[in-house]
Amino acid sequence: MRFGVLVFPGTWSDRDCYHVLDKVLGQKVEYVWHKETDLSGFDCVILPGGFSYGDYLRPGAIARFSPIMTEVAKFAAAGKLVIGICNGFQILCESGLLPGVLMQNNHLQYRCQWVYLRVENNSLPFTSRTEESQVLYIPVSHYEGSYYADAETLKELEANKQIAFRYCNSLGEIVEEANPNGSIDNIAGIVNKAGNVLGMMPHPERACEGIVGGLDGNVIFESIIGEVTTRAMGCVKLD
Repeated sequence: MRFGVLVFPGTWSDRDCYHVLDKVLGQKVEYVWHKETDLSGFDCVILPGGFSYGDYLRPGAIARFSPIMTEVAKFAAAGKLVIGICNGFQILCESGLLPGVLMQNNHLQYRCQWVYLRVENNSLPFTSRTEESQVLYIPVSHYEGSYYADAETLKELEANKQIAFRYCNSLGEIVEEANPNGSIDNIAGIVNKAGNVLGMMPHPERACEGIVGGLDGNVIFESIIGEVTTRAMGCVKLD
C-alpha cells in the first residue's frame, strides 16, 4: 500500500512517520507538501505532529486553510483512511473532520512523556490488530493536548463508539492520575462517525522500535495496513 505524509511549514514529525513506514514496516511512502492538490495515489494519509505555521492563532487554525486540506476532506469522504497525530489531530478538529477541540494542558506545562492508552474500540481500521481493552504504551509531546467537547458531542461519541483510546494506568484503569493533560473523560483519540478518520494526541510513530523505548505503536500502523490489504483483496474479482 502507499502512505502519504503531509508536510506543513513547521511540521517536524513527518520524518519519524516516514522512517517507520519505510524502514520498519516496509511500506511505500511519500511526503506531500501542503500546497499539493492530489491525493489520488494514496491509500492512507497521515497528518503528523509538529507546529504547523508556528501554532499561530491556535494549533492547526492556519493549516486547515492549506490547499491540501480540501483534498483530505474529499479523500476522507471517499472512505479512505486518514490519521492525524498530535498537531494532525488539532488540524482535523479545526477542519471540522473531527468533532471537539484541543485546548491547553490543564497544568499549563508542555508534557513529553510516555503514557498508557486503553483501546476503547478494537473494531476500527486503526485498531483491528489490538485486543479488546488492550493497554498500549506510547509517548505524548504537546502543550495543547487537552481534548474537549460539549456534553451532546460526548454523548454521540460514546453512542457511536467513536472513542478510540483513553489515557489509563498500567492496569488499564481510567483514573485521573493517568491523564497527562486534563482531557475530558481521559480521551486520547477519536474517530469520525464513518470510522475512517482518526485523531490521536500520542505519537505511535515514536513507539515502533525497541531502541527508542517501545513497539506498541506498530499495532496501529499494522492495523491500517491490514485494513487496506483486506479492502484490496475484496476488490479482486475471481473468474
